[in-house]
Amino acid sequence: MSLTMKLELVPVPVSDIDRAAAFYADRLGFTLDHDVQPQPGQRFVQLTPPGSAASIVLGTGLYEPAMSGRLRGLHLVVADVAAARQQLVAAGVAVSEVVDLGGVHYAHFADPDGNTWALQQIGPFPS
Repeated sequence: MSLTMKLELVPVPVSDIDRAAAFYADRLGFTLDHDVQPQPGQRFVQLTPPGSAASIVLGTGLYEPAMSGRLRGLHLVVADVAAARQQLVAAGVAVSEVVDLGGVHYAHFADPDGNTWALQQIGPFPS
């Protein structure tokens, strides 16, 4: 019997859920899947990047507030990193220039708490 494991939900530590949810939904275009408060002091907001099988969760009562902004280098894989970068810049996101690391192209940005993300394109860079 073979074991199947799927990474489907990644906790992203933030200090202000409303601000972070607005950033991910309004600026990055993530879909808001759930916004629930199962009990007092807890709130979970789940968002999914366009076309992704995996989602992120923002929450209170999920991890220590001191963890906010400590997530580094989550990758969003895109077909055209330059076009994705341009779309995010147009939405008001500060995104680095595209760099080529031996056929893998990256552009980087951070959310309002300082959690860092990479747009990644593998393969030929469009001219």
